[in-house]
Amino acid sequence: MKRAVGIGAALVDLMVSVSDEWIIRQKKPKGGMNPVNWGEMGRILGNVEEIATIPGGSASNTIIGLSRLGAPARFICKVGNDDLGDIYSQNLYSNGVEGYVRKSATPTGRVLSAVTPDAQRTMYTYLGASAELLPTEISDAPFCGADVVYLEGYLAYNPSMLLHCIQVAKSSGLEVVLDCGSFGVIKDCRFIINKLVEDQSIDILIANEDEARVLTSVEEDLACSEMTKIAKIAVVKLGKKGSIIGEKDNILRINTPEVKAVDTTGAGDLWAAGFLYGYLNSWPLEKCGELASAAASEVVQIMGSTIPEAGYERLFKIRDKIKASFK
Repeated sequence: MKRAVGIGAALVDLMVSVSDEWIIRQKKPKGGMNPVNWGEMGRILGNVEEIATIPGGSASNTIIGLSRLGAPARFICKVGNDDLGDIYSQNLYSNGVEGYVRKSATPTGRVLSAVTPDAQRTMYTYLGASAELLPTEISDAPFCGADVVYLEGYLAYNPSMLLHCIQVAKSSGLEVVLDCGSFGVIKDCRFIINKLVEDQSIDILIANEDEARVLTSVEEDLACSEMTKIAKIAVVKLGKKGSIIGEKDNILRINTPEVKAVDTTGAGDLWAAGFLYGYLNSWPLEKCGELASAAASEVVQIMGSTIPEAGYERLFKIRDKIKASFK
């Protein structure tokens, strides 16, 4: 089976339930990713209680989900030489991911994921050690025998790293998948995003509806069509409304199961895991989207980005049913 290698920030999720008024008091946009420094993170943490600690990080969530679904997967990252770094590394290995983990004296990165009653999450991100991963620390070894490299949009905050990863991937014959990560990333890093577009560096481009709107200045179907001018395959995730997948002139709408959403943390990450599993197995895009929607629907029913065993058992049945339909 084809193999994926992911590169992204090694972050530990700090999950907390808050009110809309709490979000307003932080004076940062609701629903996006807000970079903070070490001092700001300490201040914000001082305003919350009952924090749940869960290993996370966007690309890591996707790669772990991909591994759990049965695809060989590797992950490149950097953590702090601390307890959270040890927890993070062990979580990769226990989920079957081949980890290429560097260490730093800087604390392990963390994300306060504040979930409001409408199940929307707003992230406050301290990148910590994850931001210190250097191009010189990435060897060719993780790319050997791989077919796809999965990059999270947050890497755009480190342009030299992002460009190096793409250069190594392309020289190794891998397809490049980029998940935009947040509308804030596109706004803050427009220069490097435009460069990737101009260089035609992206094979598969994944965005949610807010990210697609900022990227293309148009909505949904039209945004997906515009994105197919940037990448071979384009995805616009629409939350509970499903998703749109485009390839050249073929635009597909994928529905999503109706479930009660508790927390949307990790929904896009697990959507990508389901999609990539199908793609690595050469499934039709419609079937890739079906497994993707099922994976996202499982994770929104729990707090955090870790699908429980019962959820994976349901996904295995859907995965196997789709496989059987090809025989």
